[in-house]
Amino acid sequence: MSATVIYIHGFLSSPQSHKAQLAADYFKRHHPDIRFLVPDMPNHPAGAFARLDQLVKDELARQPDKLVLMGSSLGGFFSTVLAERYDLKAVVVNPAVRPHERGEQFLGDYHNPYTQEPFSVTQNDIDCLAELAPAQITPQRYWLMVQEGDETLDYRLAVDAYAGSKQLIEPGGDHSFVGFERHLPAIVEFLGVAG
Repeated sequence: MSATVIYIHGFLSSPQSHKAQLAADYFKRHHPDIRFLVPDMPNHPAGAFARLDQLVKDELARQPDKLVLMGSSLGGFFSTVLAERYDLKAVVVNPAVRPHERGEQFLGDYHNPYTQEPFSVTQNDIDCLAELAPAQITPQRYWLMVQEGDETLDYRLAVDAYAGSKQLIEPGGDHSFVGFERHLPAIVEFLGVAG
């Protein structure tokens, strides 16, 4: 069985983020036969999504037996857009839900703490997110993982948005999803990529 897992990191993050590295290490040690990808993406939503969309198309052209997604925060939103577009399963961790609806609070100048790259979030970025947002989702595609202590996003929005999906709602924690690595074996099982 040839399987590909694409991990999509969040806003102000990178492939060097803690969860991405935990997952990469887990797959390398326990499932070396699975192709595990953590794409580097532009900081702007339009550019990030264009790169992700092309990556999914390229992977589907390679014809793996299984292509699945994992996404955190804004990466959870992108995973949802791609899962709906290409009929894929996805695990979404503390995902952003309809981020354009609170976009005004993100307008401004930033430095990516991993790459040190300066950039600005503009109304064009918010408009891009609005255009990408799926009108509805297919609940059985998803496993939602949230922690109630998320200081960045209101976990209740995700619980409502992914109603009918498999859900893990943990008390405490934070936006990074404390103890994420404990769930990696169950994530692999849910995604159906273990040979």
